Amino acid sequence: MAQPLRFRYSPETWSEQRVRQDILQPLRSNIGARAVTPRFEIGADWTTHRFEMQNGDLALFAHGGDGGGGYWMGNTETPSSLWRTDKFGWTEVPYHVARWTQRELLATLHEEDPWLADYPHLSWFFLPVFMSKDGRESTRAFFREYAAGFPDADRRETTQFFEDFLSTGALDDYRHVMAGKLGTSNHVDRVRMSATMGEFIAAKILTEAGYDVVPEIEVTTGHSLDFRAEDPATNTNVLVEVTRPQPPTNRAASGPVAAVRDTAETKTNGQLSRHGGGAVLFVDCSSFRDDSWAAVRGEQPDVRHRPAVVYRARPDGRVEGYRKGSVPLELENVIEFLD
Repeated sequence: MAQPLRFRYSPETWSEQRVRQDILQPLRSNIGARAVTPRFEIGADWTTHRFEMQNGDLALFAHGGDGGGGYWMGNTETPSSLWRTDKFGWTEVPYHVARWTQRELLATLHEEDPWLADYPHLSWFFLPVFMSKDGRESTRAFFREYAAGFPDADRRETTQFFEDFLSTGALDDYRHVMAGKLGTSNHVDRVRMSATMGEFIAAKILTEAGYDVVPEIEVTTGHSLDFRAEDPATNTNVLVEVTRPQPPTNRAASGPVAAVRDTAETKTNGQLSRHGGGAVLFVDCSSFRDDSWAAVRGEQPDVRHRPAVVYRARPDGRVEGYRKGSVPLELENVIEFLD
C-alpha cells in the first residue's frame, strides 16, 4: 500500500533535455504520460513540469537553476532515475516548491471532486491522502458517501464539522501523521477510518476545552498513546487514549452497552495495561445511532478503566457523555455530562 504523498529530492543537475529523457519518456512508454503546462507559476528560480497519465495519475517536478536539484511528487510510478532519492515532508522542502505543488494538487482535487472546494482547510490537511496513489478514491469516498463515520448525517454537515476544527490550526504541525492515519488503502475501510476520525473528534474536544494537543506520544513501554493534552495555564499535561466502539449492527456483541464494555476492555487490557495507569481513556460513541446511544446513556456502563470519559459527538457540535473516576481534565464547557 502506497504512503501519503511526500517529495523525492534529487541533488543532481536537471535540464529540459534530461527531464524529457529520464522522466517523461519512461512514463510515456509505461503508462502513457504526457507533459502539460502547469496551471500555476512557481516564482523564484525554478522550472516546473506537470505530467498527466492516461490512467488518471499525476506527477509534478520542479528543478532549480545553478544545480539546485529537483523535487518530484506524484501518485504514479516513480521513474528509475529517481529511485535512489531521499524523501521529504511538505515543510522540509523550499517554500516555493511546496506552495506550487500544493496549488497544483488542490486545483486537481477540486476539479475531480468539486464539492470539496467548500472546505479549503480540510482539503489542504488531507491532501497527502486525498491525492495519494492508492487512497485517493477511498479517502474522498469516506467523506462523500459515508459522512466521515457519522450515522444519520449529511456529508456537508459532517465535513463542515471537521473543517471548522481543522481551520483552527490545532493539528497543522502534525498534518503528515494525522492525515496519514486515514490511510491510503484502495478500498473504504469504514471501521478503521471511523476510528481515525474518532481521534480528530477527541482532539477537537480537548482543543475547545483549552488544551494544546500533541499526537502520538511514545511512552516507556515502547508504544504510543494518542494524545498529550497540555494546559498552557498550569504547564501540566495529561495523556489521553481514544477508542471507538463499533455500532452494534457491525459487530457480534449483543447490544450497544456490550459494545462499549467490550471495546473499552480490549483497550484496557492492551495499551493501557502495559502503560501502567495515569492515562485518561476516551470512549467515542459517535458511530452510534440515537437509539443505541440512548441505551448507553441510560445505563452508563463501566468501562474497566478509570479515569474515563464516554461520549457521543454530533455534527452540529453537541457532545454528550459521562465520566468514570476522577478525570483530570476540565471538559464541562465542551461535553454535556450526564453524571
